[in-house]
Amino acid sequence: MIEYNKYFKSDDSDWLVFIHGAGGSSTIWFKQIKYFSKKYNVLLVDLRGHGKSNSFALKDLEIKKYSFAIIVNDVLEILDYEKIDSAHFAGISLGTIIIRQLSEEYPQRVKSMVLGGAIIKFNIRSKILMKFGFIFKSLLPYMMLYKFFAFIIMPKANHKLSRNLFIREAQKIYRTEFIRWYRMTTNINPLLKLMRDKELPIPTLYVMGEEDYMFLPAVRNFIAKHNLYSRLVVLKNCGHVVNIDRPDDFNKIVSDFLISVIENKFSKSYKSESYF
Repeated sequence: MIEYNKYFKSDDSDWLVFIHGAGGSSTIWFKQIKYFSKKYNVLLVDLRGHGKSNSFALKDLEIKKYSFAIIVNDVLEILDYEKIDSAHFAGISLGTIIIRQLSEEYPQRVKSMVLGGAIIKFNIRSKILMKFGFIFKSLLPYMMLYKFFAFIIMPKANHKLSRNLFIREAQKIYRTEFIRWYRMTTNINPLLKLMRDKELPIPTLYVMGEEDYMFLPAVRNFIAKHNLYSRLVVLKNCGHVVNIDRPDDFNKIVSDFLISVIENKFSKSYKSESYF
C-alpha cells in the first residue's frame, strides 16, 4: 500500500482526501492541513513513487507502464483499508485527472470534487513541451527536464514558492519512476477528451489561477458548455498551483464550497464563473 497521512476528527465528520500532482507529494498541502482538519477528517496521499511512497516503486519494477486505473486503485486501497465509503476530494494539476478518473469509475465514492489547476486539455505550448520531454527523457537528466517544465508552467516571480517546492519534491523521485509517470501522461488525450465532453452529476469546483495560461482557457470553455454541476473560480495574481500561490483564499473558497455541498445549497451558491 502507498503511504498516506490521516488526521481524524470524529466519526461524524466528512472525509476530505487531498491528491497531489506529478512530481509533488502530500507536503504541497501544508497550508491546508491545519485549516481543514479542524472540521474534517483529512487524508493526504503520497502517490506511488512520490514523497514517502518513493520506495513503493521499487516493489513494482515489473510494471513498465502505469495507467490511471493503477493509480486510482492505489487510492481506493487506502479508502477501503480506512473503511471510507465516500469522501470529498481535492486535487492539484495531474491529481485532478486522478480524481476525475476515480469519479468516473466509482461515482458512489465521491461526494464532491475540488479541481485546482485542473488539466483537461493540452494547448499548443503544452503539446510542444510534452513532445520535447518525450524525445529527451532518456538523454537528459530528468531533474533538468523537470526544472525546465516547472519554469514553463510556473514562470512568474509570484510562482516561485510553488515552483521551488515542486522541484524539491521531484528530487525524491527515482529516474525509472519519472519515466513511468511521463509515459503515462503521453497517452492521456483520450481521457482528457472524455473529461471535456462529459460532466458528471457530482458537485465540482474548478479553482484556477488567472496566470495559468496553459490550462485555464480549456477549463473556461468547458464551464461555458457544462455548468449544471460544475463551477469555476478564477484567482487573480495566481498561477497553476493555486493552493500555494494563494493559500488563504483557496482555503476559504474550498471551505465555502464544501459547506454548500453538505447543506445541499451548491447550485444556488455559485455563478458559472467568478473571480476572487
